[in-house]
Amino acid sequence: MSDSTISTPSHDLWQEGISESGDGRIQRGRPDWTDAVFLVLLAVGAGYALSRFAGSMDYYEKIILCGAVPVLTWMGWLWRPLRRLMIAAALASGLAIMLYGNDLGRAEQVFFLKYLLSSQSAILWMSALFVLATACYWIGLFSPTAAWLGSALTWGAVFAGVTGMLVRWREGHLMGPDLGHIPVSNLYEVFVLFSLITAMFYLYYERRYNTRALGGFVLLVISSAVMFLLWYAFTRDAAQIQPLVPALKSWWMKLHVPANFIGYGTFSLAAMVGFAYLVKEHGQTTSWLKLAPLFVLGVLLCAEPMVFRTQGLSAAWMEYFGLGAVIVSGILLGRRRIAAALPPLEVLDDIMYRAITIGFAFFTVATVLGALWAADAWGAYWQWDPKETWALIVWLNYAAWLHMRLIKGLRGVMAAYWALVGLLITGFAFLGVNMFLSGLHSYGQL
Repeated sequence: MSDSTISTPSHDLWQEGISESGDGRIQRGRPDWTDAVFLVLLAVGAGYALSRFAGSMDYYEKIILCGAVPVLTWMGWLWRPLRRLMIAAALASGLAIMLYGNDLGRAEQVFFLKYLLSSQSAILWMSALFVLATACYWIGLFSPTAAWLGSALTWGAVFAGVTGMLVRWREGHLMGPDLGHIPVSNLYEVFVLFSLITAMFYLYYERRYNTRALGGFVLLVISSAVMFLLWYAFTRDAAQIQPLVPALKSWWMKLHVPANFIGYGTFSLAAMVGFAYLVKEHGQTTSWLKLAPLFVLGVLLCAEPMVFRTQGLSAAWMEYFGLGAVIVSGILLGRRRIAAALPPLEVLDDIMYRAITIGFAFFTVATVLGALWAADAWGAYWQWDPKETWALIVWLNYAAWLHMRLIKGLRGVMAAYWALVGLLITGFAFLGVNMFLSGLHSYGQL
């Protein structure tokens, strides 16, 4: 067993209500009394929200809130650490709301709001912790203590990000009754959402497969998102809460956008696991010709964010590209040591498959919801808008991947390279369309 593998004592597994299967994966046990208590807590929280904020919710939003109770209870049973995260974030955001009272100006007056719990402060903490976690995970390939710290910092980043998003939701309502909305309406907010979803899915698989060795790979894509988030926030003043454009004033947004970003997050996770698979596969090779396709794909992924420019190639994004190329080169140069610390190829292949399966399911749901939303907003389910067209391309790409997997037995190197190419396609559908192609989704332009 490699140093990066977590050894979980049997009594700890029992306390979590889980067991370990023969292949090392964590298995979920039957629901117990703690699940019932968690259900009651969620129901009480939903009842409180309905009693206090009913005036700010329409009929559909109330249904979504009530429906979230059993869904979150099920998720908490499936993955027990998620319950602690939800409770901690609820307490922290509740404290922030209490400190605000009904005065948004207190964000600059109250210490805990100014430096910890306001949405911008919490999201900045999230960003810093993700970057630190990335470094610790890479060091952790050679030092178990650093790997543990990377995991702890990732949990801290997720806690800060979830708290920031919940507080931002309330801040919008404090700015005015017409400004309050779920914080998934612009690039700043969805990049936070993307980072959180990708990190939470990674943490789930980290626990399920009993290894922290993939953290450095997955956190690289999250750190890239964080770099864009910070650049976007400070150069475009994007962290400010803005009124919704008419097309976004719909309850469909609360379902379509999260489902869409579960797809984006899991596709990104699968791509980085695919990268790890290729590093493991070529760990002992001495031929740089075999490594050339992987190097080219890695550099292309580093170069893709350079399209976030206004006039020419900015110095910041040239530096980003240079740093990314150095990181890819460093990984390939150190592939032997890294490959030795990674889980077996079968485990990497299984994680990649499961992540794409989940992502494809949610992306399909998001596409259907988007069509229904389009019919409600624009009077047609499908109009071959550039965003719709590229969403279809993404869907077809992963549908083909799964078809080849299930029908033709796609495995190994080809599957991993395909997952990496899929991230390039997904990245363009997510951002490239908004920047280069006009259409009905032009409200998402930079």
